[in-house]
Amino acid sequence: MEKSIIDFFYLICIVLFIIGLKRLSSPDTAKKGNIIAGIGMGLAILVALFQPLEGGANNYLWIVGGLILGGVIGYIAAIRVKMTAMPEMVSLFNGLGGACSMLIATVEFYNLEPGTAMMSTEVLTIIFALFVGSIAFTGSIVAWGKLDGFLRDSLVLPAPQILNLVLLLTVIGLSAYIMYLPEINYTLVWILLIVSMVYGVTFVTPIGGGDMPVVISLLNSFTGIAAAGAGLIYGNQVMIVGGIIVGAAGTILTVLMCNAMNRSLFNVVIGGFGAAGQSSGSDREQVAKEISLSDTAIQLKYSNKVMIVPGYGLAVAQAQHTCHDLEKALEAEGVDVRYAIHPVAGRMPGHMNVLLAEADVPYPKLLELEEANEQMPSTDMVLVIGANDVVNPAAKEDQGSPIYGMPILDVELAKTVIVLKRSMRPGYAGIENPLFFGDKTKMLFGDAKDSLSKLKAEVANA
Repeated sequence: MEKSIIDFFYLICIVLFIIGLKRLSSPDTAKKGNIIAGIGMGLAILVALFQPLEGGANNYLWIVGGLILGGVIGYIAAIRVKMTAMPEMVSLFNGLGGACSMLIATVEFYNLEPGTAMMSTEVLTIIFALFVGSIAFTGSIVAWGKLDGFLRDSLVLPAPQILNLVLLLTVIGLSAYIMYLPEINYTLVWILLIVSMVYGVTFVTPIGGGDMPVVISLLNSFTGIAAAGAGLIYGNQVMIVGGIIVGAAGTILTVLMCNAMNRSLFNVVIGGFGAAGQSSGSDREQVAKEISLSDTAIQLKYSNKVMIVPGYGLAVAQAQHTCHDLEKALEAEGVDVRYAIHPVAGRMPGHMNVLLAEADVPYPKLLELEEANEQMPSTDMVLVIGANDVVNPAAKEDQGSPIYGMPILDVELAKTVIVLKRSMRPGYAGIENPLFFGDKTKMLFGDAKDSLSKLKAEVANA
């Protein structure tokens, strides 16, 4: 009877997860969806605490202590993090989830009963959780380092593809040998753990910074799969279903982002997009034309349709609220303002959507890639704010460019393009953007937040 009650409450938790995930699919309901899913997780923790323990062991003091310590750290980190650092936090938290599965699997090797058959699904599941959790942990730490800037794309491993293949075959061979032995060999388990963690590092290190949104999504799916593996170890339905949901969602998002970049996942993993690459050059005149704030404001005010293209530079400047204020000032003048959102803009999946939602920009104003490109020819002015690679014509024109073939926002089809940047430095992928030297393009240099604030004032006075 007690087990039936526990299973019933676990079922409620799973339903709450699914409802929360469904509501996360729309910015209008995402906040409620997050709360619903959080309630489901909180309930799952409480139910697990009341579940009878084998042997009557009492670890509630450790559990409550861990909950309090982790909750305090998580709360402080969440309220202090800036939007610019959100990708790093997502990657770091994701890595900690992988570390949990890795540690669970390591401990469970020591909890195996004497005489346990090594050639069993139980041992295979533990090895699986240890391997995938290790990749998610160390891989996410490397991704965090790349996003934070203290790990550079210039860090090059010797023959990374061959190195990764050797490490992967080593993991497979070690796993098979551990299961072949008549009893557990803890030395080999520790070697397997170390090799798996190293593989996580070498797996992500060669991937260029421009691919970080895809990598974060992929590692997120790894964490979900590892959690499902840990759930199989304990026969815990919530961990299994929750892990499968996260793993499936992360995998689907990864595939969608790869499609948006017109590249396969295999190409992302071994291709090194965003790392240094050679370009065949451009026949454009390499002269950037600068524009003043007052001229920009006049053109904005007397435009019929304006398209804003946000990028990571908008997040760096914390200018989303100021951008929304400019949008409202333009609409007061009768200008139709929309936002063009590229799927891989920013440093994590949905980065620009989250940024603009924080500023209360209405979701219907956010146009996806295809819809935005359809409206570019009828757009009087495009305002590119801190975006680089997602508007780079080299993706269509330069076969020697690392981003060649990636769908971009066709801002060149608009009548005028104004680019807000601090300098002429290339974007995160390190690729020069010929758009900045185009006939229709003019550059407005300065901090995005300051420039947008002054533009709003100029629009009101123009």
